Amino acid sequence: MVLNFAILYSRQALTTNICSSLIYFALMAHLLLVEDDTTFSKLLSNFLGKHGHEVQVCSTIAGAKDAIRSKSGASDDFAVLMLDYRLPDGNSLDLLKALREEGNRTPALIMTSFNDIRTAVNAMQSGAFDYITKPVNPEELLMVLKEALNRKTSVSVKTTARKPEKQSLDFIEGNSKISKQLYEYVRLVAPTDMSVIIQGESGTGKEHVAKSIHRLSKRADGPFVAIDCGSLSKDLAASELFGHKKGAFTGALTDKIGQFEAADGGTLFLDEIGNLGYDVQIKLLRALQERIVVPIGSTQPVKVDVRLIAATNEDLLTISANGDFREDLYHRLNEFKIQVPALRERGEDLGVFIQHFVEKANEELDKNVRQLSKEVMDIFAKYDWPGNLRELNNVIKRLVLLSKEETADLKALPQEMITSMESVAAKPAAATGSDLKLLQETHEKEMIEKVLQDVRYNKSKAAKLLNIDRKTLYYKIEKYHIE
Repeated sequence: MVLNFAILYSRQALTTNICSSLIYFALMAHLLLVEDDTTFSKLLSNFLGKHGHEVQVCSTIAGAKDAIRSKSGASDDFAVLMLDYRLPDGNSLDLLKALREEGNRTPALIMTSFNDIRTAVNAMQSGAFDYITKPVNPEELLMVLKEALNRKTSVSVKTTARKPEKQSLDFIEGNSKISKQLYEYVRLVAPTDMSVIIQGESGTGKEHVAKSIHRLSKRADGPFVAIDCGSLSKDLAASELFGHKKGAFTGALTDKIGQFEAADGGTLFLDEIGNLGYDVQIKLLRALQERIVVPIGSTQPVKVDVRLIAATNEDLLTISANGDFREDLYHRLNEFKIQVPALRERGEDLGVFIQHFVEKANEELDKNVRQLSKEVMDIFAKYDWPGNLRELNNVIKRLVLLSKEETADLKALPQEMITSMESVAAKPAAATGSDLKLLQETHEKEMIEKVLQDVRYNKSKAAKLLNIDRKTLYYKIEKYHIE
């Protein structure tokens, strides 16, 4: 595993790269790099060190936990975590979930050799800020790291601001029939005070839909407060939502206003609400029904006037039937439900979104990309976009960053997308009416599973029999969730 620029091995060329990229950072940040490939970690830490950052390196999940806990609460705690996906003692997504449950919200970047966007989607759902595929492109790395550092410094402002929400530059409706229906529902429910459930896959833009409802509501001059319930610690979720009094529990050194109070007179958006613990769900139901909250450690109720919008990528009715979500809370929230379509269902909107994200990336990165080449557009049209609008936005931002001309071509496209499309194109056609991709992938999965069983899961032997390298085999094992 090496960075995607062989010039890293050339001291002179590396210096040139560093000088040209120094504009990204004005301040030194303390970073934690968790990577078991010693050569790669040394190259990466040296590269980031030359950019003014202090990098601490460890090679295991256990080592990462020790390093993070030793810095917990310190003034020089880690600004960003850079986590390799596969580590000797486990999976970095499990580490990330554990950290989020403990209340650690440090932005995390997942690095993976498995060029499968679904791994990235899982990472985002686990609370990762972003992902980077190996081999790593230096300019992309610096861009993503800059965004993570900006998120680190602005997170407290975003959760406590009580100013009116401005028009989002990230937002665009689309022209397809399904998009028009979506925003017809938005305009219909916005003027009311009804609670709303927004349901859709990860990355479809559920928060932007919530912001649209807020902007078109009678509460538009009030605050819009967004909380990612997936990143809330189980122990501290109630404090985050309802506040606490000084001394209410260990670590409660001052009074804290909860996000319900912060959103008073406006809208509170709870993203991935299905992740809230059962005890917090009870308190949430009471807050909605009685319009009061009681901070932890207090006996005095506080009146709040809040409209609640909840988002989920799960079916709350199904998980309530399984006992993981209170059914009475579900029905209290479900005064109106909006289903946000996946990007693959909004075919005629793709060009509109591409143009929007290109213009946005040009402005952010000071570039002048005017169009995408026909080859890139063909790949975009055939790709199934499992990460939806978030993935499209990220791909285009990287595309614009790496493009030196006014037309972005295949050279700037992530290699995994090109490989994915070439793989599909190389496979033989199936009978009319069949789901070609599903049939091919099912056959491939079955073949890999059989070979692995035959060689007793010796991956080196399996890769040789399948006539692929070990890296490709690991990628396919990850893609098809083969245990």
